[in-house]
Amino acid sequence: MSLKLKVDGKEIPLNEFVEKFMNGSITGALSSLHGINENWKKIEIEIQK
Repeated sequence: MSLKLKVDGKEIPLNEFVEKFMNGSITGALSSLHGINENWKKIEIEIQK
C-alpha cells in the first residue's frame, strides 16, 4: 500500500512510520463500514475547512 498526503496541492513527504500508521488507521476504520468492498483498489479522502 502507498499513501500520499497533499495540503493545498503540495505533496507532504511521509516517513515509513507515519505512512504505515495512517494506512492502518484509515483502512481499519473503513473496513468496519458496511458497503466497502474488501477488494478495493483506491480510497480517496478529501478534507476542506
